[in-house]
Amino acid sequence: MPSVSVRDVAALAGVSVGTVSNVLNRPEKVAETTVDKVHSAIEKLGFVRNDAARQLRAGRSRALGLIILDVANPFFTDLARGAEARAAAEGLSIILGNSDEKAERESAYLDLFEEQRMHGVLVSPFGNIIPRLRRLRERGIPAVLVDRTSADSTFSSVSVDDEAGGELAAAHLLDTGRRRIAYVGGPTEIRQVVDRLEGARRAVAAHPGATLEVVPVGALTVAEGREAGRSLAARPPESRPDGIFAANDLLAMGLLQAMEQASMHVPDEVGLIGYDDIGFASAAVVPLSSIRQPSVLIGETAVEILLEEAEDPTLPPRQIVYQPELVVRQSTGAAVSAGVTTL
Repeated sequence: MPSVSVRDVAALAGVSVGTVSNVLNRPEKVAETTVDKVHSAIEKLGFVRNDAARQLRAGRSRALGLIILDVANPFFTDLARGAEARAAAEGLSIILGNSDEKAERESAYLDLFEEQRMHGVLVSPFGNIIPRLRRLRERGIPAVLVDRTSADSTFSSVSVDDEAGGELAAAHLLDTGRRRIAYVGGPTEIRQVVDRLEGARRAVAAHPGATLEVVPVGALTVAEGREAGRSLAARPPESRPDGIFAANDLLAMGLLQAMEQASMHVPDEVGLIGYDDIGFASAAVVPLSSIRQPSVLIGETAVEILLEEAEDPTLPPRQIVYQPELVVRQSTGAAVSAGVTTL
């Protein structure tokens, strides 16, 4: 069966093709009786507009591309929710890509978004993608970094001060009497992991006698946290850390599970703090202390900046940096030997 065209609708309604186009795109410019005639013809013929072709002619899609590091991480789910709500308010859609912390998947999504001529692209990058973003910009597709600053400030970004967050987390462990701190995080291609470690180093350096050990993991997942927890619990008690800062809450939850199973009790034997303050943090068997980020606000703000740059490509890049917040729960109750009240 041949497809119904705009010309078919115009012929049945007794109007011009331009009038049909106005009814579909700018109905406020057409008389109400004419709008009714056109809609009646559309219904009788079963006409379906070809948005893909319309976007191709316009040169830009009505969708924004969003690439996140891990769709299983509730932090990114909340960020995407904020971005989607802001985009929807402007009549735009969000197409979500999960890089899964893999450079090749990130590159594939960037290729797709370029081919589809997205209205703009938001990306939480894995490694250095600035050259790819420059290519998008040359094609008229603006890009904004989320949850990461732009190293050379050539692209706008919306992020949290992760060095400050890392310092908050480690300082809190130190304030509860811990002195053998372990930082569990990785891979180092993720800038946030490196920045949080740098902040932790700064806090530890300010406490003479305190030490910081780095425990690398392959991904920011619960499974990797469990592996790290088993490894730490298998050590002799005297060589274990008495405070652990996990680079995100998923790692912290895995660490908590493994250590509790091995009778390495939190917080009596080891204090544990995560990062992101996802919803599950407060619901853990031992509620997790964490560093809170305004995830929804990051998504909303990033879309606002992206739409402004799509409207005016001459706008200078902006670096929006929010401050993190320490959320204290049971998992960092003071070490028994420190004589501080358990939280």
